[in-house]
Amino acid sequence: MRVLMADDERMLADTVAEGLRRLSMAVDVVYDGDSALERLAVNRYDVAVLDRDMPGKTGDEVCRRIAGSDAGTRVLLLTAAAGIRQRVEGLGLGADDYLTKPFAFAELVARLQALSRRSTPALPPVLERDGIVLDITRHTASRDGLALSLSPKEYAVLHVLMRADGRMVSAEELLEQAWDEHTDPFTNTVRTTVMTLRRKLGDPPVIHTVPRVGYRLGA
Repeated sequence: MRVLMADDERMLADTVAEGLRRLSMAVDVVYDGDSALERLAVNRYDVAVLDRDMPGKTGDEVCRRIAGSDAGTRVLLLTAAAGIRQRVEGLGLGADDYLTKPFAFAELVARLQALSRRSTPALPPVLERDGIVLDITRHTASRDGLALSLSPKEYAVLHVLMRADGRMVSAEELLEQAWDEHTDPFTNTVRTTVMTLRRKLGDPPVIHTVPRVGYRLGA
């Protein structure tokens, strides 16, 4: 999952982003609405987490822009206002969900996962292919019943490959979906991560490489 975190409370935004990255999500962070719109113009996000009261363009304005586009990005609005009227207003802007501050990190994660499952086509919370089981809710992976100890990036790459359901995935797609905007696109980070993931998955090999094309998961 790729997430845009937009909140002018910098410590909150950075702390939430770090926690989400530990769960293998790719997270870009901005602190105002104008920067949020700039990121949305160049990157595709599964979910945008927007504070309603940001400087510049407000979260409400950014939400309206997303709702009026065909990007497919889900919106989770954050606010300190907990009244029913404020929640109804937020949902009326086109938001998919609403969370009041302060909030529990576990609840934010659960809501993000629920929003990601609303994508088209909808994805189940547990993915299975070639003996590999990926439980998105519990953030666990196994092969043939044996637990796999994966780094956050290895888990994210495996998630992208399993979502592709046998389709070839390019290195550029992996970079876009599993890494954030600070990753150097000219590094060999994708190749290195795929190599270590392939080793941890064991035999028989299930990740296949087609030179200059990409990677495919399948027996």
